[in-house]
Parts: sequence; structure tokens; C-alpha cells
Amino acid sequence: MSTPQPHSEDHAAEMPHGTRRSYMTGFVLAVILTFIPFALVMAGGFASARLTAFVVLAFAIIQIVVHMIYFLHMNLKSEGGWRFISLVFTMIVLIIALVGTMWVMHNMNTYMMPGM
Repeated sequence: MSTPQPHSEDHAAEMPHGTRRSYMTGFVLAVILTFIPFALVMAGGFASARLTAFVVLAFAIIQIVVHMIYFLHMNLKSEGGWRFISLVFTMIVLIIALVGTMWVMHNMNTYMMPGM
């Protein structure tokens, strides 16, 4: 005979759940935020390739936020804010790693390949 585990029921009650409407809102926003950059690139983009890349990147960042809010239920209230704090810490480490990598690669390209 198994004994009931009261903690599992308490933990399930604390987990945030979305409504059908919130999931549909997130899905529609995700589709729109995918379609706009896709249509932009397929139409040839802007005159500047950098501006086109920046706009696509901006839509990607907005889509990440939509996914975190509507599907991962990230907010300042869940788990006393610890989930959000861990997300911020992860983002800081990721940004440091990406910027550091780009900096090292740029310097290697500049100083190691002078004849090119």
C-alpha cells in the first residue's frame, strides 16, 4: 500500500497554469512575431542589411518575452521572484559569454590576419 505524498499535491497547486485564452493569445502573438520578420526578409528587407538584421533580432527578442510570459508563466510573483532572478542571472552570464566571444573573435580576425 502506498502512502499519500502531501507535498506533491501542494507543489501542484503552486504551479501556475494558463487558461485556454492565454495560450491562444501567446500562440497568435508567436505566429505574428514569426510571420512579420519572415515576410520582411522574403520581400527583400530594407536597403540596409544591418537594419533588416536589427529588426529581425528585435522581433526575436520580443518573441522570447512572449514565450516566457504566456508559455513558461514567468513573472515577478511566481516562487517569490526566485524564478525571475535566476532568469536574469542566466541572461547576464549568456550576454557576457556572447559578447566576450564576439570580442575575442574580432580581435583574432584583426590582429592574426593582417594580410587579408
